[in-house]
Amino acid sequence: MAEERYQIHLEVFEGPMDLLVYLIRKNEVDIYDIPIAVITDQYLAHLEMMRSLNVDVAGDFLVMAATLMQLKSRMLLPVHGIEEEEDPRMEIVRPLREYLQLADAAERISQRALLGDTVFTRCGEPPPPADPEEGATVRVGLFELVDALQGILARLSGEERFTMRADAVSVKARIQEITDIIEAKKTVAFTELFEDMATRGGVIVTFLAILEMCKHEIIRVVQHAQGGAIRIYLA
Repeated sequence: MAEERYQIHLEVFEGPMDLLVYLIRKNEVDIYDIPIAVITDQYLAHLEMMRSLNVDVAGDFLVMAATLMQLKSRMLLPVHGIEEEEDPRMEIVRPLREYLQLADAAERISQRALLGDTVFTRCGEPPPPADPEEGATVRVGLFELVDALQGILARLSGEERFTMRADAVSVKARIQEITDIIEAKKTVAFTELFEDMATRGGVIVTFLAILEMCKHEIIRVVQHAQGGAIRIYLA
């Protein structure tokens, strides 16, 4: 009988284009001058990491991976002839540019809706003061968390292999533990939740618990603009 494995779905997380945008921004490159070989290798590494975590990788991610690998191979081929051919990277630049434009428009529309909620109010409770410890922050997505997890796993000793069984691992119990920790401390550093984890299994269970809590909007995960520390708050 095949082992039943705990699996998390990416229904409310980012898609393949978001991963591509994340890697481009992480490498601080222009979308018109993408180092395809570097981005492709990092993209495939992220997919492999998500698979190892039992994150359900949608088919769109694999289509994007195939496109990047094809572009990588075309970029390695020598250019023959005098006539200049179109840069093969434009095949990904065009949809990427359109995606960024749509994302920017959606962000502006979202902000307008929030503005209406805050401007046309009366006789309500004043908003709570900003958390002085939080400072300037940005919301953290799945791929930032995967990068942070890779750093934590790299610090574990040995090459321990771990298979998660549904009957052996309780993500639900870890969710309750994390909730109790945050309720007691009001906020907790992402890395702090892994300090007592000596095995790869414990680290992965904790990470899956965090993803489930994000998915159900139990917590919000932010990153400090200065210093890059990732912190978790109850939503």
